[in-house]
Amino acid sequence: MAVERPEYRLSDAERQDALDALSEHVRTGRLDLTEFDERSQQVSAAKFRRDLAPLFSDLPEPKPAVLVPGRALVPRQPVARPWQQRLAASAVPIAALLAVVLFFTVARGMIFVFLLPAIVAMVAGSCASHRHRRP
Repeated sequence: MAVERPEYRLSDAERQDALDALSEHVRTGRLDLTEFDERSQQVSAAKFRRDLAPLFSDLPEPKPAVLVPGRALVPRQPVARPWQQRLAASAVPIAALLAVVLFFTVARGMIFVFLLPAIVAMVAGSCASHRHRRP
């Protein structure tokens, strides 16, 4: 297994990619927990790309991106559309305005309507965190 630029030092993201690949091999039954523990310690101690090659020489795909020629580990950036960003940014102020209007009209003195902006903020935050986690 030829490693592109074996003299390059490993980044934290590349080590994490290698640990993720090892975890997949445990999940599929190719490695037992003892082997996984030994190899993950070696991955954590690895300094150069060439240090990873022997750890994956007897395993099929998935392999860390640094061991596959031509494949680079590119961090994924969440893609949000402009209208979604504007909607998310304005959701809490709109909910606060709605709560004030409800307080003085329909709800007439019911203070619980002011929970509406807090609920909208939690829902918007939850949706945003799910959107950022998707690959």
